[in-house]
Amino acid sequence: MFNAVLNEHIQVVTALQKLESKINAAAELIIETMKRGGKILLMGNGGSAADAQHIAAELVVRYEKNRVALPAIALTTDSSILTATGNDFGFDQLFSRQVEALARKGDLVIGISTSGESVNIIRALKVAEEIGVDTIGLTGASGSSVAEIVTQNIAVPSSVTARIQEAHILIGHYWCQQVDTLPREQWA
Repeated sequence: MFNAVLNEHIQVVTALQKLESKINAAAELIIETMKRGGKILLMGNGGSAADAQHIAAELVVRYEKNRVALPAIALTTDSSILTATGNDFGFDQLFSRQVEALARKGDLVIGISTSGESVNIIRALKVAEEIGVDTIGLTGASGSSVAEIVTQNIAVPSSVTARIQEAHILIGHYWCQQVDTLPREQWA
């Protein structure tokens, strides 16, 4: 039983090789945002919310080496904002209100959605687009709605939520590793 899951994981991760140029382009977008002094806003629902928090923590604190702290915010963590927005405006606007309040030109918004169809992620990405903020989508194979909005989209070639999430965190770790490679004087 475990071997079947492991084999499925290996197949999905191996298929990411075909997405190398897109993953690298997204890494460059993150690095350029940081170099010009912009911040990264990340969002997702459920396990993707945890991934957003995980990646934000790696950027703010450190990944593999000590470096200057970098501005990254997971929009999934402020319970007062989340519950007030859900109560007053509805779950669909959970992240768009925060993007409207926090995103400025020069920033980057990353939306993580295994289905690529999460309405609250799509709305927030549209707000980012209206502001003129670059965007990255991390989705599964069927992530067409998010893919149509974002500057860069990485659609993991799977429809299995767990395999997509495993690939998303691998990609997030790779991005953080690329950020770590730049010398301190590169950062704004």
